[in-house]
Amino acid sequence: MSDNFFNINSSIRELERQALEKSLPHFCKVEEITEYNQNKVLSSFIKNRVSESHFVPSTGYGYGDRGRDTLEKVFAHAFGAQDALVRHSFASGTHALATALFGVLRPGDKLLCITGTPYDTIHPVIGLTGHGQGSLGDFGIAYEQIDLLQSGCIDETAVQKSVESKDVKVVYLQRSRGYSLRNTLSVSSIQKISDKIKDINNKVIIMVDNCYGEFTEKLEPTQAGADLIVGSLIKNPGGGIAKTGGYIAGRKDLIELCSYRMTTAGLGREVGASIGETRNMFMGFFNAPHVTGEALRTAVFSSALFELMGFDVSPVCGEERYDIIQMIKLGDERLLHAFCSGLQSGAPIDSFVTPQASEMPGYDSKVIMSAGAFTAGSSIELSADAPLREPFAVWLQGGLNFHSAKTAVLLAAQEVLEKMMNLEGKY
Repeated sequence: MSDNFFNINSSIRELERQALEKSLPHFCKVEEITEYNQNKVLSSFIKNRVSESHFVPSTGYGYGDRGRDTLEKVFAHAFGAQDALVRHSFASGTHALATALFGVLRPGDKLLCITGTPYDTIHPVIGLTGHGQGSLGDFGIAYEQIDLLQSGCIDETAVQKSVESKDVKVVYLQRSRGYSLRNTLSVSSIQKISDKIKDINNKVIIMVDNCYGEFTEKLEPTQAGADLIVGSLIKNPGGGIAKTGGYIAGRKDLIELCSYRMTTAGLGREVGASIGETRNMFMGFFNAPHVTGEALRTAVFSSALFELMGFDVSPVCGEERYDIIQMIKLGDERLLHAFCSGLQSGAPIDSFVTPQASEMPGYDSKVIMSAGAFTAGSSIELSADAPLREPFAVWLQGGLNFHSAKTAVLLAAQEVLEKMMNLEGKY
């Protein structure tokens, strides 16, 4: 029992018991999806005849790197895509997204985002913030945005009107909620809007920011109408093993265009040394469905626990989940600090430090983060982010294994409960 190692009080232990009881029926659904996706990835490895020879590193230009090329075939097959780019040289998911956008858009084109304001770090890429930095806007690419309906659904009527204008080149969807309170998009909802857009104009490119969503459902957006999906290897598809990197998957002709932006015109995907990272990316991708399942179990339990404590959570315990993120609305800046401090105390790395809010590149407000990760910034490892702004919500994600992640969540809950009692005693 973890009672032997952590000083968790009896009231939190009772809430843990109740939260587990509430969560267990929903763990069965997570297990079903995990098993399906694990077998899907296994079959992709077997189909593409992965061998130890594919782990041999290349240097220099990286010409003829069989491991790199095979890894990209494995990703494409598992995601139901025609082709993929999978590289450690993508510095982040934002970098991969920018590569894809610049790869397929040209001056005079229009980018239409139909899921409201996108995640903070993509704002400078589009040109919503910052000027003269080489954004899409700097290159004469127009941007239009359609906010979600109050229900959190895509405004299909507004999308139809915009697409009918014929000047939209790329329709952009952010699958996950980011730092917003809206629901994550399901693959079926992506399929529905994609079909409607293609009926109006089948030349429109549908691109999905797939970060945090991989392997949370049985299908990926590329199997439901999306022409391109993009993500980070220090989130779900890296399985907690890939040290860095990202991917772009989708239509073969579009992947070729993206490859010219990834490196340079005329070279594209043919260059890029693996320098020993291929094994980690192979192993991480193989491990990804299981680790994503552990993260989903952590999210289900966390939602049940904090709902029992009286906080608004999204998704609630029994809801369908389409990404690994759990939002907990704490309502007070001091409770944000308490949550992140408690979670950090249960991390395997840097458990002894106290998170502090600070300015972060690409964010428009101070952010407090808790992350005791083996890989810096890894979101598939247990972490939490909270911008210091109303409604003072925290976004929890990840968990390499449910058992240790649960302990860290309990420590966060205990810290929050103690802070609440302390605040009540002052007033």
